[in-house]
Amino acid sequence: MPLPSQLLENAVAAFAKLPGIGRKTALRLVLHLLKQEEETVTHFSETIAKLRREIQFCSRCHNISDGSLCSICTQQSRNQRLICVVESIRDVISIENTSQMNGTYHVLGGIISPLDGVGPEQLNITGLLSRIEEEQVEELIFALNPNIQGDTTIYYIQKKIAHLPCKITTIARGISFGGELEFADEMTLARSIAHRLPVQQYVK
Repeated sequence: MPLPSQLLENAVAAFAKLPGIGRKTALRLVLHLLKQEEETVTHFSETIAKLRREIQFCSRCHNISDGSLCSICTQQSRNQRLICVVESIRDVISIENTSQMNGTYHVLGGIISPLDGVGPEQLNITGLLSRIEEEQVEELIFALNPNIQGDTTIYYIQKKIAHLPCKITTIARGISFGGELEFADEMTLARSIAHRLPVQQYVK
């Protein structure tokens, strides 16, 4: 159904381009903005424009930043010799929300996927290799998605740093709490058995 205003149509079309936003949701958001004071809408649009114009990426780990280094890299209380390797900035946010990571991060910007035309040269791997050597990194934690592409990326980087005294670990993979074995895929179940834990360690 066509909208009564071309300006409204244009605004709805713009919002509908956002991920997870359908046309109905876009229309609801636009109509909400129309009910607000002009100053509120102006502030909203200026905030988004300023974000796009001024946002930076950390020169060290490629995380979102307000300056040349992100707030995580500049925290002296963090273990600077511990790097958690992730695929995207969204993964950094997810892990930070757990409050269990006291090291730094390195955002690859994707994972190796030949079928999608993504090779090592398209990712932030060179910078990671330099960091490992120059910063004398003691442990590298891979927090990549548990699939073929993720494992390929881990294998590639592992081969590149095989000559360095750096411990390499991955996040635990297995049956989720509350899950049922009959619904687990074979790969997940196999990893759970292969990386089983002592009972006393599991119940702590």
